Amino acid sequence: MSGSSGDDELERLREERMEQLQNQQAQDEMAEAQREAVENQKRALLQQYLTDGARKRLNTVKMGRPDHGEQVEQQLLALIQSGRVQSKIDEDTMVELLRELQPDRKKFDIRRR
Repeated sequence: MSGSSGDDELERLREERMEQLQNQQAQDEMAEAQREAVENQKRALLQQYLTDGARKRLNTVKMGRPDHGEQVEQQLLALIQSGRVQSKIDEDTMVELLRELQPDRKKFDIRRR
């Protein structure tokens, strides 16, 4: 009869584990939906305030240097959300913003004697 109580205990543990996995899956799905909503909102704002040329320029930067591209995108979103952007940003303005936000590069001066 000890086998029956062992089976009951095993079944209970299986059910608990299954419930934990289902809860984890539900949390993961909610987090993914939230990430998608934020991403959609970012895309909508950028589409509203950037011209096609400026969006292409930003995407090119993001492809070449993803970390720098994300930083520029965050800065643009902050400017837009704070109300400091009144009209659409064109490609020339985007180039200026990229120059301002470009990290300083170290220069090496090599002299031959």
